[in-house]
Amino acid sequence: MSGAGDPSAQVTVELSGAADDAGSVFSVLGAAFASDRKDGAAPHSTSSGGPTVWSGVFDTARPAGDAPGQTPSLEGPVTASVQGGYVAVDQIVTVLSAAFAVSEEGSASGDQEKDVTLRLRGR
Repeated sequence: MSGAGDPSAQVTVELSGAADDAGSVFSVLGAAFASDRKDGAAPHSTSSGGPTVWSGVFDTARPAGDAPGQTPSLEGPVTASVQGGYVAVDQIVTVLSAAFAVSEEGSASGDQEKDVTLRLRGR
């Protein structure tokens, strides 16, 4: 993502789960919005065997213009922490809900931002 965009439109997404599943989630979001993630930069598993979190920043003010391909499948659940402005977070959740079964695990709201924790599963 290059250039300074509207900060209220930028959303940080942190994912935990299998690397392939995280890659599927990032692909869906990357098809909808500009991102700091390089095209095709798939998450990789670590050799430590411990928990791993992958992150990306998506700019909802800069649509990517691509329609997601076929609905990706997930091998297991993915936990997503979505942080940013109210409208921007809602846009990210809408895109995720169109591709995956989404349940909200928790949320915290502030003056200008909110943080939502989601559980994503394949349909």
